[in-house]
Amino acid sequence: MLKINNNSIKFHHNNETHIETILKFAALVLIVLVYFFYMSWKYGASTGFGVSILTWSFFVLCTPISDGGFILAFPIRLLFKVRMVITQIVLWFVAVGINIVFLLSSPKTYELTFITRLLNHILIEPYPYWSILIISALGTFLSIFFGDEMMDVASHKERETNHRHGAKYRAISVFGLGVLTVVAYYFLLNSLRVVLPA
Repeated sequence: MLKINNNSIKFHHNNETHIETILKFAALVLIVLVYFFYMSWKYGASTGFGVSILTWSFFVLCTPISDGGFILAFPIRLLFKVRMVITQIVLWFVAVGINIVFLLSSPKTYELTFITRLLNHILIEPYPYWSILIISALGTFLSIFFGDEMMDVASHKERETNHRHGAKYRAISVFGLGVLTVVAYYFLLNSLRVVLPA
């Protein structure tokens, strides 16, 4: 059984696990900024922002990794000491809210990129595509749970939960959630008659 550790140590850039977390965060911020500037250049600032935020919500809602939420969960953890698991749950509902607003007020925004078209199709067709949301939520929770532990220790050898449950987590995420996600997306792309390049 996974147990949340409330005894976190002070964040310091010299700690092995904290350096890794900072690098991951910096890489994600860079990707988001480059994507936003590209979308703004292509569609204008307002539409580019809309496409960027919908793309962010796709990664929060529709992928079994925590990178979409991590970009906000990490600084919130540093500033306010709120565990990333809690922030991730809140961000999941924020992403749902953003999509409700866009579906009601600006549905044409979804037509601008391949990812946002996929997101729109997943959201408007509950059966069978909401299974992607459920699978992704499970994977994201597991992923961010171990991300929280990275903040609670100074080095990888201190990661007790990862040492105890890490192999099980990887097996579940790669062989279970990963395979289910690929299968679900395969049927989604098939139903949309999307042919992926060989």
